[in-house]
Amino acid sequence: MTGFRVYLFLTGILLSTIGFSIGNILSEFHETGVVPDVLDKAPNEKLEVLYGDKNLTFGEELTPTLVKDVPTVKYNHEGSEFYTLIMTDPDVPTRKTPIMAEWIHWLVVNIPGDDVSRGENLVDYTGARPLQGAGFHRYVFLIYKQPGKLHFHEKHLKNHEEATHEKFSTRKFSEKYNLGNPQAGNMFQAKWDNFVPISYHQHRA
Repeated sequence: MTGFRVYLFLTGILLSTIGFSIGNILSEFHETGVVPDVLDKAPNEKLEVLYGDKNLTFGEELTPTLVKDVPTVKYNHEGSEFYTLIMTDPDVPTRKTPIMAEWIHWLVVNIPGDDVSRGENLVDYTGARPLQGAGFHRYVFLIYKQPGKLHFHEKHLKNHEEATHEKFSTRKFSEKYNLGNPQAGNMFQAKWDNFVPISYHQHRA
């Protein structure tokens, strides 16, 4: 096989692999209802989310105990660009009656590249806290590439300011700041466990 044919062969494998990956993430966002409950259009890339050594598989069931601490997130990025990270719950108080949705769990803006620690925290991280008996909630992570470094008008929400986390809209926030469609995303599901009341107590203390 000539060098040019080898190049074409390897390119075909790469493109088919990328296409398969994109197809998976698109179908997963639709099959789990994140599109249209949160988004009009699914991202093309999977956002890597790690809770310690646990690498999140899209849609898997985790416990509030496992996700109590801030995760590490990784995504394709350009070093000179800025990004927005959103973690939101569209199932408050339940998926059947989401009258308080969305509940924003984490919002970091003006992230340089993929260094989330250097971004501007608008909402401090809060892990999963579904009510007892409410069933599974979906916790959706999204990364947006910003059109540049932006001035955000929202105030910094702390964990104890629970009421102000309600009625967040990913769509409206994205439109307000011209973020377009998300670049990458991921999602887990969780239902109540014994850590939830501990979490409420910690954040109100």
